[in-house]
Amino acid sequence: MPRGLCRTVWLSVLVFCLAVAGGRGQTQPAQAPPAQKAQPQQDIPDAPSAVRPPPVFPTVPPTSESAAPPVSNPANPENAPTSQSRPATPPGPLPEAPPTNTDTTFPGDAVPDAAGTGFTIPVRVNDVMIPVRVTDDSGRLVYGLQAKDFAVYDDGQKQKLDVFYSSPVVLSAAVIIDLGMPDEAVQKVNRTFSALQGAFSPYDEVAIYTYSSTVAKMADFDQAGKKLTAVLDGLQTVTGRPNGPPILDGPIGPGGPVINGIPIDPNQPHVSTPPQESHVLNDAILRAALDLNKRDRGRRKIIFVISDGREIHSSASYSAVLKVLLTNGVAVYGVGVGGAAIPGYKTVERLHLPRLGYSDILPKYVNATAGEFFSEASRNSIETAYAHAIGDARNQYTLGYAAHLTPSEAYHEIEVTVARPGLNVYAKHGYYPAPGGQ
Repeated sequence: MPRGLCRTVWLSVLVFCLAVAGGRGQTQPAQAPPAQKAQPQQDIPDAPSAVRPPPVFPTVPPTSESAAPPVSNPANPENAPTSQSRPATPPGPLPEAPPTNTDTTFPGDAVPDAAGTGFTIPVRVNDVMIPVRVTDDSGRLVYGLQAKDFAVYDDGQKQKLDVFYSSPVVLSAAVIIDLGMPDEAVQKVNRTFSALQGAFSPYDEVAIYTYSSTVAKMADFDQAGKKLTAVLDGLQTVTGRPNGPPILDGPIGPGGPVINGIPIDPNQPHVSTPPQESHVLNDAILRAALDLNKRDRGRRKIIFVISDGREIHSSASYSAVLKVLLTNGVAVYGVGVGGAAIPGYKTVERLHLPRLGYSDILPKYVNATAGEFFSEASRNSIETAYAHAIGDARNQYTLGYAAHLTPSEAYHEIEVTVARPGLNVYAKHGYYPAPGGQ
């Protein structure tokens, strides 16, 4: 083939291939490689312009302390607000809030006491004050009564109430612990002292007394706290009298050693006389009542006795002590342990047993002053009785009326009624007038 013809053929083939390749590029766009994924389109700000100002982008709005998001703090791992957003809380438990006054109806509302530790009831000079406990048939306290629901009779004459108060009040409490009981009962009581302290509010004031043959004041009135704890801790080591009846005969009896009933020393007479035992419950209550008479009259005054209830050889009589209690508006609460907790105690409590004294004195004090008496045998029931008694003493209605009396006048009988059926009313039976009212 001539050389010129070959060149022409090659040029024709090359032109045809280029035409085919151009047609394919117009009908089928090129595809991205499979390994690459489509990326979202991003807004790219325009370049600065000399005609218009640059765009203003949104900024984070200022936050207040209340709307600030939690910030991780090594000292505060729960993301709680730091000391910059709230005052720091002092370590230890917060004190109990004082009782609040919500149901007063008449003048004489409770007011903070001088120390600012609670609420007391103002008492005018000629006021007769009557704490009243109202319960239903199951023994639970009844709340929500108004002054119009009560009627008070003084020696049969209906009185006009000048004071009506139903909110909790602070207490002045004299706690009396019987150390003349058998040691088994004393040790059981010793193990309940923590519950006894826990029954009182930090705003109450408490004094501690003990008695057997004599009365001892272990702690003067002070707010329930470390001092009371120290005194009660010290009493946990005391012991009572030996368990069982007294030993009247035998080799270790009071008559000396014997052999076959014959004294070893014939010159020593053989006398089997039980030791003279004293159990001065009357004297203990009298001393506590006289001390309570010196306390603030705006506080509710109670004597809290933990005892088997026996009384023998006191210098003071029951009637004399009861007069002091009713003159000064003191209520007696009792927890009967030991012999007072045996089944049937309440049915035989009025018996006078030879050489054992009277067993009904403590319930009589309780009944006459509108307190409460609990016969408890187990440790748990004794601790429950503490909370029940102190709570009932604090949460009572207080009724008051003006009486034009002189201290020389005789005993006045009181009757309190409630104009609602099915309720039980507990109030003191009467009072003796005293300087400054009741």
